[in-house]
Amino acid sequence: YNDMMEDRPLTDLYEATLEESILIDGRDHWVMLLKAKEKGLPYPKRRAWIDKEYLLPTIEELYAKSGKLLKTARLDGFKKVQGRWFPSRFTYKDELKRNSKGTEWIIDEIIFDSDIPDSRFSKALLRK
Repeated sequence: YNDMMEDRPLTDLYEATLEESILIDGRDHWVMLLKAKEKGLPYPKRRAWIDKEYLLPTIEELYAKSGKLLKTARLDGFKKVQGRWFPSRFTYKDELKRNSKGTEWIIDEIIFDSDIPDSRFSKALLRK
């Protein structure tokens, strides 16, 4: 899950090209191809289907240097939370594992920009 641990903006890491505009389930999307600007990234190539209204990906494919598809992510169940669109369901699939259904998580409730005291991140609490 190296892709989730990266904290730099994608614009710093990848050069993006618009491949096409398409409809998915009646919604307009851009299909973007992202190619790494630097060597050593876990996924040198990515393809993302960006919902034109939400301005968020609904599908993302992550590729190896060889061009082989490694992982697929699907996001859906978009809800407006605190003035921004947010997907309530995430599904990640390792494409190298046969018959794998992947990992799915559902977020029923989320609060953005909440003040969390530093004490919540103590080593003792993180061990629980």
